[in-house]
Amino acid sequence: SKKLLLPLPIRIALTIGRSVKYIGIGLKCLLQRKIEVPVLDATAITVSLVTKDFSTASSIMFLLGIGELLEEWTHKKSVDDLARSMSLNVSKVWLRTPENQEILVESSKIEKGDKVVVHMGNVIPFDGEVLDGDAMVNQASLTGESVQRTVGNTVFAGTVVEEGEITIRVKEVEGNNRFDQIVTMIEESEKLKSELEGKAEHYADKLVPWTLGATGLTYLLTRNVTKAMSILMVDFCCALKLAMPISVLSAIREASLYNVTVKGGKFLEAVAEADTIVFDKTGTLTKASPTLVRVVSFDGRDPDELLRIAACLEEHFPHSMAKAVVDAASKKGLSHEEMHTKVEYIVAHGIATSINGKRTVIGSYHFVFEDEKCVVPAGKEPLFES
Repeated sequence: SKKLLLPLPIRIALTIGRSVKYIGIGLKCLLQRKIEVPVLDATAITVSLVTKDFSTASSIMFLLGIGELLEEWTHKKSVDDLARSMSLNVSKVWLRTPENQEILVESSKIEKGDKVVVHMGNVIPFDGEVLDGDAMVNQASLTGESVQRTVGNTVFAGTVVEEGEITIRVKEVEGNNRFDQIVTMIEESEKLKSELEGKAEHYADKLVPWTLGATGLTYLLTRNVTKAMSILMVDFCCALKLAMPISVLSAIREASLYNVTVKGGKFLEAVAEADTIVFDKTGTLTKASPTLVRVVSFDGRDPDELLRIAACLEEHFPHSMAKAVVDAASKKGLSHEEMHTKVEYIVAHGIATSINGKRTVIGSYHFVFEDEKCVVPAGKEPLFES
């Protein structure tokens, strides 16, 4: 709008100045012995300038600029949406000071070497080494499994402490940790273009000679520059080049909403053509969300009563196994009031309490049978083995 207020000679000079960029790109393409989309754009602008149709030349460059802005904006939005869907969103963390105190600080203030405390149920915000504590860490975001982590073990950003509590020494801050590397990989995934994207670009470039030929033929038949120029203006090449990359990025983003990480467009094509998928380990196939299959009673009590007791204890600890028990009781409509004393939690072993003066334990084989000396009732061994 401001340019309309300028004198005509200045407007013409500005139009010619802007055209240098597009004509230069077209000439560079020709010097490489290629007749592609930039040549088409440069031809349309040059013809407009030669015929002194400066308004048309200006309009073409305006539309090309709008197209470039739309392409850049759409690409940036797709990538940003993709990165945001995978971001950790951990704004504050518990920092352990040299005085051995825990203070809540902004995660952006954490530096390499700082000690960070991660409590049960919280996301580990940085890659680091465990300095203190013992915890069961759900690594579903990376490996699809839960693992025990204790002093000396490495933990990764984006994983969750399901049981216990740990203090870690930060190895990598934001931008360098394993989780951020995955996000960066996704952001750069368009570089791994699919064959279809390559074909779309190839077809778009292949259309250029035909468009130029149609333009020349129109001028020969009509001797009308305006009609010939209309052929150059109706160009679908840019649409083809823009549509395919954006479609691939959108597909990758959609996959991320279903917890599927795709490295690039060519891998989407590979999956579409595959008839067999080979996985390297069991953990890759798990959801890290166990469910209760059945309850087996060894003392004659009703299985639902045992489930009620187990749910009453397990609801105090929000890890995956406990949640499976509590959910099963909830689905059966089994209400459970507090019938026990204080529940004692033993990391990576189980829980223990007392009900009506009797010690009650839930946990691993090692904890129940070796540590707590529980035994299978006589004659029930086959049932236990099954």
